[in-house]
Amino acid sequence: MMKLIKTIAALLLVVPAVSFAADTHVHLDRAPVDPEDRASLQRGARTFVNYCLNCHSANYMRYNRLADIGLTDQQIRDNLVFTGGKVGDLMKVAMDALEAKEWFGTAPPDLTVIARSRSSHAGSGPDWLYTYLRTFYRDNTRPTGWNNVIYPNVAMPHALWQLQGEQVLKETQEPGPGYTRTVQKLSLAKPGAMSPQAYDELVADLVNYMAYMAEPARHHRVTIGLYALLVIFILIALSYALKKAYWKDVH
Repeated sequence: MMKLIKTIAALLLVVPAVSFAADTHVHLDRAPVDPEDRASLQRGARTFVNYCLNCHSANYMRYNRLADIGLTDQQIRDNLVFTGGKVGDLMKVAMDALEAKEWFGTAPPDLTVIARSRSSHAGSGPDWLYTYLRTFYRDNTRPTGWNNVIYPNVAMPHALWQLQGEQVLKETQEPGPGYTRTVQKLSLAKPGAMSPQAYDELVADLVNYMAYMAEPARHHRVTIGLYALLVIFILIALSYALKKAYWKDVH
C-alpha cells in the first residue's frame, strides 16, 4: 500500500513538469487587449456574432450584457440578434450538437469562458486565441482542408479565411553559429479581402471582446476591490491612532 502511495505521489510531481514542458515550445503573440476600449469591444462583438456564433455558442452570456460596452437595447436588437429572439436571451446557437459532431468530428465548444480556460504557461488565454486565429494554413491532408500551427490537426475550419486569405506552411533553413536549423514559417499564398494589418486588427478586436465576455464583471469587481482596500487602510490608520491615544498615559 505504501509503495502505491509513493508511486501516485511521484506521478503527481511529474505531471505538472510534463505539462510545463509541453507549453514552453509554443510561442504566442501578445494580444493587444484593452477592456477600456469600447469601440474595439463593440467591433469584436459584431465579428463574434457574425462569424463565431454560427457554430459556437456562448451559453453563459446574455445579449443585454453588451450594454456594459456602450450598446443600447435597440442597437443590440437591430445589429446583433439575428435569431428573432429577445435582447435578454442567452447567446445560444441553433446547431445541433450531435449533427455538429458528425460533421466536424467533435462538437464546437462553448466560447463563453474560452479566453480564461486557454491560459497556460506559454501565455494568457487571449494571447493563445490571438495567435490561433492568425495561424491557420492550407493542409489538403485534413478533412476541412485547414490546419493550425499552435493547434495541430484542429477539427475547426478557418472561418475567417475569406478575410485573411490562404496561408501555407513552408520550411526554411536558418543559419546559426556553427549550425543550420529548419524553421517552419507561414506565408500568404492568396490574399483575402483584408490586408494582413487590417486582419490582425479585426482579430485583436474579436479577442478583446472574448476576453471581456469571459469575465464581464471584472472591471466592476476590480473597482470594488480597490475601494475595499482603501476602506481597510483608513480603518487601520484610525485603529492605530485610537491605540496611540488610548495608551499615551500608560507608562
